[in-house]
Order: sequence, then structure tokens, then C-alpha cells
Amino acid sequence: MSTLTFWKPGTTAPGSSLDRDSQNEGNIVSSAPSYAALSVNAQRERLPIFKHRQKILHCLEQYAVTIVVGQTGCGKTTQIPQYLFESGWAAEGKVIACTQPRRIAATSVAGRVATEVGTILGEEVGYTIRFEDVSDKEKTRILYMTDGMLFRETLIDPLLTRYSVIMIDEAHERSVYTDLLLGVLKKIRRKRPSLRLIVSSATLDAASFLNFFTSGSESSNEATIVSLEGRMHPVEIAYLKEPTTDYVRAAAVTACQIHSQHGPGDVLIFLTGREEIDLCIEHIGELSAGRTRSAQQLVPLPLHAGLTSEEQLSVFETNSDGARKIIVSTNIAEASVTIDGVKFVIDCGFVKIRTYNPTTALASLAVVPISTASATQRAGRAGRTAPGVCYRLYTLSAFEGLVSTITPEIARTDLTVPILQLKALGIDDLMKFEWVTAPPAEAVLRGLEGLFAGGMINEEGGMTVMGEQVAECPVDLSVARMLFKSKELRCGDEVLTIAAMTAVQDIFVIPDGAPGALAELERRKFTASEGDHLTLLNAFNAFLRHGRSSAWCRSHALSFRAMSRGVSIRSQLKKYMERFKLPLESCEGDAKRLRQCLVSGYWRNGARWMPDGSYQSIRDNTVMHVHPTSVLFTRKPQSGWVIFHEVEETKKTQIKIITEIEPDWLLEYGLLYASKH
Repeated sequence: MSTLTFWKPGTTAPGSSLDRDSQNEGNIVSSAPSYAALSVNAQRERLPIFKHRQKILHCLEQYAVTIVVGQTGCGKTTQIPQYLFESGWAAEGKVIACTQPRRIAATSVAGRVATEVGTILGEEVGYTIRFEDVSDKEKTRILYMTDGMLFRETLIDPLLTRYSVIMIDEAHERSVYTDLLLGVLKKIRRKRPSLRLIVSSATLDAASFLNFFTSGSESSNEATIVSLEGRMHPVEIAYLKEPTTDYVRAAAVTACQIHSQHGPGDVLIFLTGREEIDLCIEHIGELSAGRTRSAQQLVPLPLHAGLTSEEQLSVFETNSDGARKIIVSTNIAEASVTIDGVKFVIDCGFVKIRTYNPTTALASLAVVPISTASATQRAGRAGRTAPGVCYRLYTLSAFEGLVSTITPEIARTDLTVPILQLKALGIDDLMKFEWVTAPPAEAVLRGLEGLFAGGMINEEGGMTVMGEQVAECPVDLSVARMLFKSKELRCGDEVLTIAAMTAVQDIFVIPDGAPGALAELERRKFTASEGDHLTLLNAFNAFLRHGRSSAWCRSHALSFRAMSRGVSIRSQLKKYMERFKLPLESCEGDAKRLRQCLVSGYWRNGARWMPDGSYQSIRDNTVMHVHPTSVLFTRKPQSGWVIFHEVEETKKTQIKIITEIEPDWLLEYGLLYASKH
């Protein structure tokens, strides 16, 4: 695959190559004025939202809920909180909140707004995400946060009294916590009429949001819609003439074609996950080696949820030597993120989403085609700071066959934790809760069953003491149960480490220039015969013993950033254990006791080994396979039984982070333990 052929709707020759089309695109891009060269105020005034400033502020005075609809790039996320701040909505110690579905959006936008306001990030403008708080309770007036963090705050302050205005941004993404927040905020508004809500969306979901907030309200001033016109810059769309069988390599080829045929401008590639991102960066390195047509250097940069906040923010830095950045990202760059200099977007047409099957009670990650709404969002990334081009690695007919929107997360997620948190808020009657989209009845039933089996609620549906405490922990239910069970099994120190490390992605890496076999030998130094959870524990303890050194990580095929994030998460979770008086006692190397504690959390995730090398889920006999990254990938567990952390759906169902157990532990520390608590 040396070249790819694209065409644009409306052109005379559907077979036009990227090379032959490049003249027109190059003229458009090169004729754009330098956005970065303008002053901050001039940049703000050039945004399409600027001319709507007074209308937005007027609506906020007149209406309880203002629904703002505008195309990607119009300035909703960065400007509206500033307009509110400048108009006095943060007076008398009040805070203006803006929620985001993803943490990179919260962190990057907060940094941009702090610059525009002229303050240090963490003072007047701050952010808070899971395991990280860069804000000041006394000084911060504009606070960006993930929707999950604001929802969790309602457990402590049910009326969210410190906020004057709450802006739910990117509401069209319909994350589970966005939906829960909208329902809870509608209830809060009845108790606190002074609270103002702004619901921001890039696509036309405005009517459904309007109906949601006006239903049951007698006030004619309950909600209104403000439509913002215009995008910052035009974006041309180019489709593949013929379908590709390998979109990862096609993305790399297209990026290199852009580099050799176009003038300045960074490239943003959308792929589905870390493995594809790493492979694409590898392909780019191979394809760009020896190319001499462009004097510009290529700088590929990954962008995904497994990176630390610092590494994620590195994609926003300007290259002083004029090198062309190629940002290879998951869909976290799809919304609320402005990467200055991006003029070309390459869209693979797929996304990895988490789906939950209430019948099997298994959640898995599956790669599915994107929606037309997502395709539009991705294309808009190319027009944020200059005119651009979006290359779609699929045909026009494939685009026309896409669904308009992805199913809301509330309809395809495990509701166990959300239901527990709603109950912690005092919302016991789930049928009367005002859902934006009602979840499947079976998912609600399975969630209640899981909470009862896990000892979080009693037979009447009321919360137990452990349930009240677990509701406050920012971890999955299974991990939270392990932390609480560790007190009885005297292994809190080790379980705390394992809980932190399961929240980190891919700690083992192949260092640049190192052969895979050598990296595998290094990895074996940490391998525990019992499985992956104890292997993660060994790696973490070794990292601490050797001074948290990046050089030591490189020599032992470990990711320094992943290990550092594990240390950070552990310190945050430790505060919860201290708060709930859970002792940090060590099991003193007793792997049996430690694995029994793991079973108390993962008892629903049990599987047995089959003669063909596959595994069967104990709940519904689903056939599963060990993920290649597991230490149990090439060998059979002696007992024939394992528990696993999560499932990933690719061409086959794969289980990740696995540990060998004894089958009778599933009864003793799973079902029987749950029934007693």
C-alpha cells in the first residue's frame, strides 16, 4: 500500500488522487491568517459565539435552563463560562461549573481559559478530575470537571450550593453521568430555583433536552434554545474511492501523503485504542524513513486515556523547530479539545465503546462504526484554527449507511454503581426518577441484584453501611468490595496497590530499539505464577524500591508514566481507606489470602479452563480467551479456575488481568460472603 486515492463530493472526477487535489487544499490552508499570532482578546472576538454574548446572558437571566446549540469550533466551551464570570455570576464566592465527558477536555480547556483570563491554572480557573484536583476552594471561580466528579459531589452537597451556574457541555455525547446529572439537576432546580443550567450540544438534540426540562413544569420561563451560527473555518471532506481492509496502515499512509504533498499544518488521526495508536505510529516511522520531499520533520504523538495528564497536554505544545505534529488519538480528541495548528483530520470511521449485556452480566469493549454525528465532530477538529481537510478512510456510501447517533451510554452500561449512587442521594424509587432516556428494565433489575448480592443493599432495597461507603469510592464495585474485605483478610496494603494498578493501562512496554524477546525477559522478572494481579503488585513494589526512576523503568520494559500514575492513584485511594478506617495491613507474602480477597471482589468474574484452551464464564458459559498480555496466555492454571478484571471484545471475547483461584473460594468468599453481608 504505497498511495491511497480520495475524492470529494462535488468534484468532477471521483478518482482524483490526494496528490492532484492538493493544490486547491494547499491554497485554502496557506491563505488563512495566523490565528495564533492574534492577541487573546482578538482571538476571542473572532469566535462565532462572540456576537451571541448578550443573547446568552439575557437568556440566562430570563430562563432557568438555556440550551445552547452550536457547531464544533464556535467557542461554547471556553467562552460561555468567561461571559458568566465577567457578568458577575461568580460574585459572593459562587462558582461557575462546566462539566466534560472526558478528563482531557476538562484539563486542556481549563488551561486555555486560565490563559485567556490571565490567571495561573488552579487559582481563578481550575479543574478537577478523578484522582486529580487543580483548584482552590477559596479562589477558584470557573471550575472545569468531568461529569462524574460533579455527580459525585452531589453525594456530599445534594443541592450543589456553591454553584451559581452549571454548564453541562457536550451533552449530545450522552455519557451515563451526563444523563444522571441532568435528572438530578432537574430535581435540584425545584429546591434551588436560583440555580441556572446551561446544556451545551454540538448536534441537534436540543428539542429532546427542551422537552425533558419543560415536562412537568408550569413555568413558561423554564427553558429556551439558543442557536449559534457558524464554524470558525471551512473544512473540506474527502472519501476513499475504494474501501480499505487495514485502516490503521491506511491512516499512516495518508498522513505521510499529506506530509509530502501539503504545506504546513498538523495532522490529527482518529483510531479506536492504544494498540492501534502504537501500531500506526510504528507504521508512520517506517513510511517516513528516507522520505526527502519535505524538509519538515514528522513528530507522531499518541493521545489516549492511558496517558498521564501531563503527557496528554503535551500534544497542545507548539513545536519550536516547525516540525509537523501527527497526533494519533482515540475519540477523546473528538469534542471540546482545540489543538492549535491541526489542519488535517484522518478519520478511521470506528470507535471503541463499552457495552453491557444484562443477560450475561458481562461488560465488554467493542469496536463499532461511528455515527454521522461523530463523523461531523471529527471533521470539525480540522477547522478550529484554520481552514482544513478531513480524510475519511471509508467510502461515501459507507458514510451514508452510518446511524445518526450512538445509543446513549445509559442504555448499554452496567447500572450497578449508578443505582448505588442514586440510592445514596436518597432516590430509592428508580421508576419515578426522571431519566432523559429510560434504561432497559433488565439492566436496572440486574443492577439491583448485583447490589444485593454484593451486600450493598438489604432485602428492602435500603443501603447497608458498606453500600453507603462504597458509593463514595471512585472505583468499580468489585474493586471497592476488595478494599473493604481486606480488613478481614489482613491484606489492605497489597489490595490497595492492586486496586490502583488495575486503573492503569499497559504498564509493560517494548522500549525503542529493544527486541521484543529482551523486553519479555525483563517482564518475567516480575511475573507471579498466580497471575496478573500479583504481577502488577510485584512491578509496583520494585518500582518503589528502585526510587521511581524513569531510567530503571526503561531498562526493565516498564512504562514510567503508567507506574507514576499508579503511585498517584494509590495515594488518592489510600485517603478513602483511612477515612473508612480500613487498616493498611500487609499479608506478608501470603498469596493465598490475597487471592481470596480478590475473589471477594471479582466473584462474578469467574471462569473455568476448557480442554481447547479457552475459558467459560461461570455465569452463562460464555466462551472467552486469554488476552495476549496476560502471564496466563501460554499456560493452563493448575486449579483450572481464574477470576478476571475485564472483558475486551475484538474478533473474539478476551479476558484481561487474570489470576488463578481455587473454585471453592467462589462460594466461600463470593456468594456466601455476600449473603452474610
